[in-house]
Amino acid sequence: MVAPLVVFIGALAIYPTVLTVIEAFFHNDPLTPPNHFVGLGNFRGIFSNPQVVSAFENTGWYVLFGVALTVAFGTSIAILLQKKFRGRGIVLAIMILPWALPGVVEGVIWSWIYDPTFGLLNSLLKSLHFLSQYQIFVGTRQLESIFLISLVQVWQITPLAALLILASLQSIPAELYEAARVDGAGWWQVIRKVTLPLIRPGLAIATVEALVLSINIFDQVYVLNAGATTASSVMNTTYFITFQNLNFGQGYALSLLTTVVTVALSVGALKVLYRKVDF
Repeated sequence: MVAPLVVFIGALAIYPTVLTVIEAFFHNDPLTPPNHFVGLGNFRGIFSNPQVVSAFENTGWYVLFGVALTVAFGTSIAILLQKKFRGRGIVLAIMILPWALPGVVEGVIWSWIYDPTFGLLNSLLKSLHFLSQYQIFVGTRQLESIFLISLVQVWQITPLAALLILASLQSIPAELYEAARVDGAGWWQVIRKVTLPLIRPGLAIATVEALVLSINIFDQVYVLNAGATTASSVMNTTYFITFQNLNFGQGYALSLLTTVVTVALSVGALKVLYRKVDF
């Protein structure tokens, strides 16, 4: 009964993973044949590449901005939606729309917002007299570009984080809130002493989700930053090394390294944040 699913998962995930692990230790470049075993040569090559080092630094900023903003916004939205109100279902349906859009589509939409010629952001800031003339926001300054691109991904993944945290919120018995109020706890004390400790499973999953997507950010960077190295992520650099430079060996090595880092950080985040909650 499960054989078709096992075959599908194996073809889609297991086989490419095994192939990546093997090919990461081989020289695989159509421009300089033949293919041969090089051991750790590909890894030494990528670490000696300044573009790769810069991409890892940029990705660290993507992770910092992406995880912090996604968890903060997701938790805030979930708390606001915790109580039922008229039109709550409509709000939830509208809120999930950014998650349903492909990353490329979101990048195109936000490119109109950031556009230096007719973009909405320039028009708004100039009308409020924060700018004297239109500016280029993405592709010039490193941190500014990374932050603005991170906002696009945060806009996409925050709805899922909010739903995960909202599910944890709805599992908290109302009696705990009533007991806290009887004891004289204020709104912030209820949030800090009751809500946040009891939604740690949802927070942990939302954090890991934001962490994995931030490390592997590609579509938004590719659309908004193009081939500039200012805000290039590890995934973008992997793409350029593999399909522009045709250095498949280093591309495999960089993909494998990114996978290992993603798994390690995800496990670490779960160890730190996840706690089993019993009511």
